[in-house]
Amino acid sequence: MTKQKPALGLGPIGWLFSEARSIMMNSKEKAEHFHQLHRPREPLVLFNIWDPGSAKAVAAGGAKALATGSYSVANAGGYDDGEKTPLDIVIGNLHRIVQATDLPVTIDLERGYGATASGVAASIERTIRAGAIGCNIEDSLPGNGKLRPVEEQMQRIRLARTAADDQKLPYFINVRTDVFFQGLPAEQNEAMLASAIERAQAYAEAGANGIFVPGLADEKLIARLAAAAPLPLNIMVNQKTPSLRNLADAGVARLSYGPDPYLRMMKLLEAAARDAISIQH
Repeated sequence: MTKQKPALGLGPIGWLFSEARSIMMNSKEKAEHFHQLHRPREPLVLFNIWDPGSAKAVAAGGAKALATGSYSVANAGGYDDGEKTPLDIVIGNLHRIVQATDLPVTIDLERGYGATASGVAASIERTIRAGAIGCNIEDSLPGNGKLRPVEEQMQRIRLARTAADDQKLPYFINVRTDVFFQGLPAEQNEAMLASAIERAQAYAEAGANGIFVPGLADEKLIARLAAAAPLPLNIMVNQKTPSLRNLADAGVARLSYGPDPYLRMMKLLEAAARDAISIQH
């Protein structure tokens, strides 16, 4: 393969800057396309991945975009979920995934890998340099899982937005609210719905692009949240949620599978290993 020569007059340094600009333009196009994929009643389906191999497999299955899942990335690397995977490993894994696909890639950044809002901003910058066009950030506290005060989470979102804007990238910040993880599934009620709407409105004001509400499974509450929230609604699919068709009809704009794909693959691997090893007995 013939190596491309530097453009006339640019010189080696100028050519490198030209290449960097070209890569960023490509990332910008991917980010813009990713925004457009969030359509209520025609939801973007994200079958979450954890490494370059799973990225290629899901892309081959017809995915329009790719999203990592923190649980899957952590367990595949031998770590527990909950920001126990060192950020250097998370970013390295992200970079390899981006290199393995032409699809837009968004990363599950858990609570933002930052004790402070400025720490979250620094993490966002690293994901952009690695090629991500978006992320998930949770609004619960490490350790006890309680919700952060709204204003504190807004500040984290504001600085994340500024960090992305400084890179000239329409980075998609999908804020996960753990409102529906604060009680038992049977306790899903009007107060929780009101809290989720309030947080969605506040997060939109701070610069978020989407609202992710895992744990919410009641179809009527999902439809009311989709109608009231100022951001595209993301729901996690599991055995307790309505069918994909019903979720789409409820106005959901994004569907995530979380750790489910990884867990399925590990069960298949275990069963296949058991079958193969059983011939020894």
